[in-house]
Amino acid sequence: MINPTRHTLAVLVDNESGVLSRVARLFSGKGYNIESLAVGTTDDPAISRITIEVLAGDQQLDLLCNQLRKLICVHSVKSLKPEHAIRRELMLIKVLSGDSVQRNEIIQIANIFRASIIDVSKASITLAVIGDERKTEAIQNLLTEFGILELVRTGMVALERGQYTIDEQTKEKGEFDYGKNILRDVEHL
Repeated sequence: MINPTRHTLAVLVDNESGVLSRVARLFSGKGYNIESLAVGTTDDPAISRITIEVLAGDQQLDLLCNQLRKLICVHSVKSLKPEHAIRRELMLIKVLSGDSVQRNEIIQIANIFRASIIDVSKASITLAVIGDERKTEAIQNLLTEFGILELVRTGMVALERGQYTIDEQTKEKGEFDYGKNILRDVEHL
């Protein structure tokens, strides 16, 4: 059996209700667990970008990408190569800070990890950390000894470095031209 590896997919979809559900259903229907999922609009408000992290073998990944491309709501699908990808997530973490000594230690840890202190009270400090999973897990492990009150992670978002993008060139030729061809044929009648 092939060991699955973590893959990051960038998917451009219509920004409509029900689209995320269709994409997630495709993964669950094939028996894959989505490890991380982040969705947001792009510079075009009609298009959303979904970043999906999934554990799969290379052949399984190809199958998933091909199945995603078949969905009408999907404009483009690209598997991001680790050497070309910038991956980040946001983690908000609220930590107990009982006295000034603890508070100072937490602030020092925040400074080392370039975390932002976004809320301070007499009993707690809330930090915002942006980074890959190694960074977020490392600061979480250090802050555990103080007592974590709450923690939330956004899921991974990713872009490709340099000139690499998810755009029209990543689509298969004619993949989404079916509707355009029908309109052209109707206009010629």
